[in-house]
Amino acid sequence: MIPARINAAAVAAAFLFLAGAGRAADPNLCAACHGEGGNSANPAVPSIAQQPAQFISTSLFMFREGNRKDPQMSPMAANLANADMNELAKFFAEQKAAPPKHKSSAESVEAGPGLAKKFNCSQCHGAKLLGQQHIPRLAGQQLEYLKVQLRAFKAGTRADIDGNMTSAAQALTDKDIEVLTDYLAGLSPQ
Repeated sequence: MIPARINAAAVAAAFLFLAGAGRAADPNLCAACHGEGGNSANPAVPSIAQQPAQFISTSLFMFREGNRKDPQMSPMAANLANADMNELAKFFAEQKAAPPKHKSSAESVEAGPGLAKKFNCSQCHGAKLLGQQHIPRLAGQQLEYLKVQLRAFKAGTRADIDGNMTSAAQALTDKDIEVLTDYLAGLSPQ
């Protein structure tokens, strides 16, 4: 495991060195940002444990190709071969998601299911919002990360593979985003 005190630039350099040397990407290097086993402790960084493998590999591909941009992820994915992306995706999909640390408010627990139905969240993300195929698990995801992503979809600054999230987010009000993300972050990822 990588000590938390190592900075992201050093991790990225090591990651790129290993990938450039023909070695498979090491999932332990991902722990610097995404947490051990893909369970993030940083509210701004998503947990990738137990995400659908196709979602992870598609996300890495989008970062590598420049369709999604992030100061940390773009360089990490830049030199990954497709096989590396698939190996990382398989590894993190098999990791058990930690129970959520976030406790949803009573208001969000009451209103959240209705909002998820109204905005068709379960139609794509699954009945329990655990994700499927190229669509991520939302249940138990980091609250701040969810807020930033929904706001970016609404603003049209976050790319998605088919435009469905950008379209779906247009109808969300700021209050909807607050309530929905509070609800989702407190759901069990199991």
